[in-house]
Amino acid sequence: MRAFIFPGQGSQSVGMGQALAAASATAREVFQEVDDALGQRLFRIMGEGPPDELTLTQNAQPAIMANAIATLRVIEREGGVRLADKADYVAGHSLGEYTALCAAGAIDLATTARLLKLRGLAMQAAVPVGQGGMAALLGADLRIAQIIAEAAAEDDVCTVANDNDPTQVVISGSKAAIDRAIGLAKDHGAKRAIALPVSAPFHCPLMQPAADAMGAALDEARIEAPLVPVYANVTAAPVTDPDTIRRLLVEQVTGMVRWRESVLAMQSAGVDRFVEIGGKVLGPMVKRIAPDVDAISVVTMDDIEALVRDS
Repeated sequence: MRAFIFPGQGSQSVGMGQALAAASATAREVFQEVDDALGQRLFRIMGEGPPDELTLTQNAQPAIMANAIATLRVIEREGGVRLADKADYVAGHSLGEYTALCAAGAIDLATTARLLKLRGLAMQAAVPVGQGGMAALLGADLRIAQIIAEAAAEDDVCTVANDNDPTQVVISGSKAAIDRAIGLAKDHGAKRAIALPVSAPFHCPLMQPAADAMGAALDEARIEAPLVPVYANVTAAPVTDPDTIRRLLVEQVTGMVRWRESVLAMQSAGVDRFVEIGGKVLGPMVKRIAPDVDAISVVTMDDIEALVRDS
């Protein structure tokens, strides 16, 4: 069994999508459709930067999605490998869950782009710059991370944001609490704690204003049943019902990304091959979670051709 998976924020880089667009009219169509939906030249920012403009979360989120969907469309239309025929499940990390839903036909491309633009803007507006933070705890599992977060919180917000794999968990909250957590990390069993260069504390209760904004937007968005089940970040379980998908996407804004559990759940369901589309972050993460599975990352035309040959 096979799962197609889609990366989250942090996988953006200036130049992304350029080689794909140069080689494929299908990819160019995707990037143009996203530009038209947003009313901005996002593909130019993806290609030329500057890096700080691409890194802005309201640009990075739709850009990462567009790059992954362009890759998938080339696989499907030019390689003849259709997701509905070859994937048993889809999943995505944080914003990648929207990409997964788009890939599986639950949300159309233009709507996905607009939702992610709004998601980025709402997340940035939820907490003033400098008042929140995130940190990666390396050499720490979920239990250790929860102990560190609880010890650091005091009267502030500090919670686990991303349970990525057995060796990396990300915490999020007020800057004061995150600073305390970094200082406490080694004493509580983590090998290292690194402050992340983010502009907002994602996936924690401080994001409630953004969750409210996404709730209103998702109420108006058309969501269909996906072609294959989507593993939701906040439940680490498959979902197909549109109303449930809508609710879980709202919960995801403030909730923990249960990526490690999602991969293990897919493995337990029979998935033995994970195909990351449009990034090179999740494939290695999957191998740290489930060493016995096959995990590949598909980014370039050469990667696409290799996937098509193997399919």
